[in-house]
Amino acid sequence: MNTFDRMRTTSKAVISLGRMTAAAVALTACLVTPSWADTFVFETGSPTNQLKLGAVSRRPSLGKTETETADDFPLQETTVITGAKIFGLIPLETPRENIRDVEVEVYQIFSKDNSDVNRTSGPPNFSTQNVPTRVNSPADFEIDTATRARTEGTLAISARVLDASFSVDATVLDGISVGAGTAGRFTGEEVEITITFTNPIVLPSGQYFFRPEVLLTSGDFRYLSGLRPNPGGSALTPDRQAWIRNSTLAPDWLRIGTDIIGGAFNMAFSLTGETVPDVGTPGQTNCHGQSLSALSRQFGGVDASASGLGFSNVQALQDAFALFCEPPVE
Repeated sequence: MNTFDRMRTTSKAVISLGRMTAAAVALTACLVTPSWADTFVFETGSPTNQLKLGAVSRRPSLGKTETETADDFPLQETTVITGAKIFGLIPLETPRENIRDVEVEVYQIFSKDNSDVNRTSGPPNFSTQNVPTRVNSPADFEIDTATRARTEGTLAISARVLDASFSVDATVLDGISVGAGTAGRFTGEEVEITITFTNPIVLPSGQYFFRPEVLLTSGDFRYLSGLRPNPGGSALTPDRQAWIRNSTLAPDWLRIGTDIIGGAFNMAFSLTGETVPDVGTPGQTNCHGQSLSALSRQFGGVDASASGLGFSNVQALQDAFALFCEPPVE
C-alpha cells in the first residue's frame, strides 16, 4: 500500500559515484576462489484438503478498494530474494492474459520502531477501535525498497491453471471486520503464478510478512490457504498466521482466522533466492564496499555476482546494495 509515510525513500539511498566506482574497482580486483552460496527456499505448501480458504488480495481499481493479505516468513541471514510463487482462484474461464498486474510488498513485524503505537492501547495487546490486537501483525507500512510490480517492470510473471474447477469452503472479501465470518464458498480456476523479480529484493535477517496483490481485468483473485503448520524445514516459531486489511481498515490489520472467520490460516506461497551471509551491516560506513567484496568472493567476481543473483547488470546490483546499506529509519 503506497503511502506518504514510508519506512525508507529511494532518494535517500543514492551514494556518491566516487564511492560506487571505488567499490566496483575493489570488487573487480578481488580474484578469490568463490565460496559456497546457500540457496534460500521458504514454502508453506500448496493448497490441500484441509479447510480451504480464499482471501481476496487485489490491487485497487475502478469501483474496488485495495485489499491486502499477508503471511509471515523468516530469514536467518541476509538474503537476495529472486522469485516467488502464489496460489489462488480466478473466476471460471478467465483467460490467463486477464492477469493484468501483480504487486509484491514486504512488511516488518509490528513494533514501536516501524509503526505508530501511540494510536493503540499500548502493551500488552496494542488494540485499536477496529482491531483487538496488533501483536505479531504486519507493520503499519511496507518496506518501500522491497516493493515490486509487473507494471513497474520490476517483476515478471507466468501463470498456469492447476485445476479448472477448485472449490474453497470459506472466503473473505469485502466484510473485513471482527467476527464478520465467511463470505461463503467459491469455485474457480486454481492458478499458480510464478513471479521472477527482475530487480531482486535484498533483506537482512529477520522476520517479515510477504504480501502479493493481483489485478484482474474482471473479478477478484482469491489467495488460497496452504498447510498449517508449515511443512518441514519451513516451520515457523512463532507462526504468526495470515492477516488482512483493506483501505478502510489500514493501517491496522486483522487475523483472517482468529479475528474474522475462526481458526487460523497460512497462505499458499513460496520464496526462493540466495543467502549472502558475509555482506556488510546496514548503516555502517563500510557496508557497501564490504558487501560488494563479499559478493565477489562468494560468486567469483562482480559480473558473476550480478548474474548469479538475477540482476540485469552490475549497476543494478550496486544500486540494490546501496539501498540495502542505508541506515534504518528511526
